[in-house]
Amino acid sequence: VSGVGIEDLLAGRSPAMRHTQSLVVRAAASDITVLIQGESGTGKEVVARSLHQLSHRASGPFVALNCGAVSPSLIASELFGHEKGSFTGAHRQHHGIFERAEGGTLFLDEVTEMPIDLQATLLRVLETGTVVRVGGSEEIPVHARVVAATNRDPMQYVHGGRFRLDLYYRLQVFPIVLPPLKERGDDVLLLAEHFLARARSLGGTTPQGFTPEARAMLLAHDWPGNVREMRNVIERALLLCTDSFITPDHLMLHPVLRTPGFSAAAPMAPAGPSAAVVHSPAKAVQTAAALKAQEQTLILQVLAECGGNRTRAATKLGISVKTLYNKLERYGEPSP
Repeated sequence: VSGVGIEDLLAGRSPAMRHTQSLVVRAAASDITVLIQGESGTGKEVVARSLHQLSHRASGPFVALNCGAVSPSLIASELFGHEKGSFTGAHRQHHGIFERAEGGTLFLDEVTEMPIDLQATLLRVLETGTVVRVGGSEEIPVHARVVAATNRDPMQYVHGGRFRLDLYYRLQVFPIVLPPLKERGDDVLLLAEHFLARARSLGGTTPQGFTPEARAMLLAHDWPGNVREMRNVIERALLLCTDSFITPDHLMLHPVLRTPGFSAAAPMAPAGPSAAVVHSPAKAVQTAAALKAQEQTLILQVLAECGGNRTRAATKLGISVKTLYNKLERYGEPSP
């Protein structure tokens, strides 16, 4: 797509995201079937849309189906279509998403939730490039690029008899595994600025940025809900903030317990007062100390980037020069 690059579609500068971006660019150059894996909220549909927009199919449709959100009794019709009169309520012919995605990209989200009895039919469609509508007999050619995604470990589903091994191998011809946000380093700040800039582009009065304390809090948070949680946190902060800069009070982030492992099978609690976990006083002190250390590192880093110019550094940090001097004095930094 002329004028559009991978960084415009998929934000990130961390090594993990640079690797993901390179995989997306390579996959987009072909019609290879892609399986995207990652925790809930890591941006699997964003990756799928990026694949579509960077491919020669960009002018075609992008059609998405969440396999876990459709009734098992209706998913066959939604996938493959149906003929008039094929079942009670089928009052007219219906084109399934394979036909609706003709010439474009079909995104099958949460593909491991597809009923086992339909998986053989999906495999046949992928192998033959044709669909047969429910209640019909005609084989209809389809030319849609398939991208599937899951937030589960597919092999656990295979071993549990809930997912076909042959379908798994057919879908994961080109696997892309998305890193959780907590493993993306300074991408946290980049994404926060990205969501802030997006809000600014929509018009209205928005804050200029984040205070050093807010930036430190963003970096210290574990982000169990990943990028989706980040977006929600920034939207909430924009609603609460009436100042020039977003502060920790606007972020309303609280320590949360993270379930270990790749799978995000259990719903993640939203960040906020209701998600707070009660810690011991010692733990609270450790968290506060960690935030202060993060803040100091950030301030000294920005000061170095500004060549020691404290006025420029204060402007970039969103604080007054006096506040910066006071903080540097506490850090033991000599006055100029």
